[in-house]
Parts: sequence; C-alpha cells; structure tokens
Amino acid sequence: MTEVIGRRERKKAQTRKALADAALELFLERGYAKVGVKEVADAADVSVTTLFKYFPSKEALVFDQDEDVEAGLVGAVHGRPPGHTIVDALREHLLRMVSHGAPSDEFVRLIESEPVLRDYARRMWMRHETTLARAIAEESGAPEDDVACAALARFALAARELILAAKHPRRAAEEIFARLERGWRTE
Repeated sequence: MTEVIGRRERKKAQTRKALADAALELFLERGYAKVGVKEVADAADVSVTTLFKYFPSKEALVFDQDEDVEAGLVGAVHGRPPGHTIVDALREHLLRMVSHGAPSDEFVRLIESEPVLRDYARRMWMRHETTLARAIAEESGAPEDDVACAALARFALAARELILAAKHPRRAAEEIFARLERGWRTE
C-alpha cells in the first residue's frame, strides 16, 4: 500500500513540475500576458482542470516552490545553531537565499515586467508572516499571537526586498538586521 501512495505522490510531483516548467518556458519565451492557462496545460499534456488542481491561479504557476520557502524560513528559526539569535538565523537564511537561491536575471525580468507578478510575488512572500511569527514565538517562549514576534517576522520578510535591491546585499542585511537585533533580544 505504501508503494502505491508513493507512486501517486511521485506522479503528482511530476505533474506539478511539468506544469511549472511548461509555464515558465512559455512565459519567458513569449511573455506572461501572451500565454493562456490552456496553452500551459496543453504543453504539460494535462487538462485545464488538472492545472487548477495544482495551481490556484495563473500567477501561482510562476512561483511553484512556495512551501519550500516557508519550510526554509521556519527551519532557520528552529534549527539555528546554539548561541545564534533568531535575528542572526533570519539574516543568514535570507543572505543564503539571496546569494545561492537568487533567481536568474531572466526570471527577475519576467517578474518585474508584469505588475500582476510583482504584486503576487510580494503578497506570496509576505504571506509567510503568520507561520514565521508562530515559529519565532515558539522559540522565544512568547504567546503565539505576540505582537513583537509578528513585527519581527514582518520586518525580516520585508527586508528581503531591500536586500535584493541593494548594491551590496550583505552590507544591507547586516545593517537591517543589526537594527532589528538592538530592539529584539531572545536569549
């Protein structure tokens, strides 16, 4: 029985990847606005109904690793090395994302060329705020709805955009998170 479930999950992952890959290829080739969801579904050899089972909107096709991003943020908080503050962990995680997981120039141009994608990317990124705030609260012994934990989550997530836009990302991250640290002690 486990093998059947494993196979089903693998097939779902393959379908999801085929859709995301087809969408990205078409969007980069022809432009986001010029490609319809039916074309993406056809390129991945699935129905439009199947496409919408995996992705709730056309915009979501561009950002297919949302769950991994959220897991990485929470993992940075929960898995930080001894002696590292939550702020240290978030700074280092964001810097790793910016340097190692930075999107290609072509992908960034696609996002920046379409206001709907820029707005969706910002909303998608910031929607991790609640989950990140809960992880921060749990690690710092604060109540789940602690406003200071929510503020740290919000500011840390918002800092990503500033770090990406900075001429010297590491320096920007150091400055932003140093200011957050001075106002936030978790030891």
